[in-house]
Amino acid sequence: MNSNNKLNIKPKDENLYLPEKATITKIKNFTDKELFFELELQNNKPLGHIPGQFIQLSILGIGEAPISISSPPGADNKFEICVRAVGDVTNKLHSFNVGDEIFIRGPFGHGFDDSIIQKMYRKHILFIAGGIGYVPLRSLINKVLKEPELYEKISILYGCKTPDEIMYKEEIAEVAEMGKNIEFLKTVDHGDENWTGNTGVITTLIPQVKFNPLNTIAIIAGPPVMYKFVLISLINKGMPKSNIYMSLERRMKCGVGKCGHCKMEGIYVCKEGPVFNYADIENNEEVL
Repeated sequence: MNSNNKLNIKPKDENLYLPEKATITKIKNFTDKELFFELELQNNKPLGHIPGQFIQLSILGIGEAPISISSPPGADNKFEICVRAVGDVTNKLHSFNVGDEIFIRGPFGHGFDDSIIQKMYRKHILFIAGGIGYVPLRSLINKVLKEPELYEKISILYGCKTPDEIMYKEEIAEVAEMGKNIEFLKTVDHGDENWTGNTGVITTLIPQVKFNPLNTIAIIAGPPVMYKFVLISLINKGMPKSNIYMSLERRMKCGVGKCGHCKMEGIYVCKEGPVFNYADIENNEEVL
């Protein structure tokens, strides 16, 4: 074979495919569907994630599932996830106890990288989280809350179907009392006899927040049906599309852009997302 015609084969990056062992160190019950887990990597290395990324969590003999990382970046070997029981892997995980072992690959995906973080400085940050959408945003929320002086204001809007579905109850109660330039508003679609807060879909909270749309960065995560109405509300208030970021969920089976399960009109959510700027994907019909 002519040397000029040799195939340029890149070495396989085994780190993409070989799972690492992790031990469950804490479990907390949030709702009848969601559990909080703290995991500790047995290699004693930090996970090395940035906010908005995800892992592939596997259980031997069962399978693998993509899970958002809910804790902010740290220097130790522990990190946090919140898991809804919706399939074989997640249902099995819900039966595990502290001390049990699982396997993880990652972190994967495009999260809130330095270019986005720098764009957020000295701006009003408006988080809009619906249901379990609070989980992928919590990593960034807690990172921002550690340094509130870097931002003009931090507004967190959180909506659930019912009061029983609210997660991180103790944590969000503390955030709501932080004061200064931090505000936390929550709502439920349907209240009960003990609910005294706002009742209605999450877009009913947006008019309660005073913000300059030109100096505000909106960050959205939630069920697919939520995005359309939140985007309409923000754009009607004059917010530029380039000031809106979204964390999208798709069935990210491999995590490295090989299987195509998460493909949306040529975009691989597992690699180019899950964090997207709305201006970059507004014409992609499969997004919303």
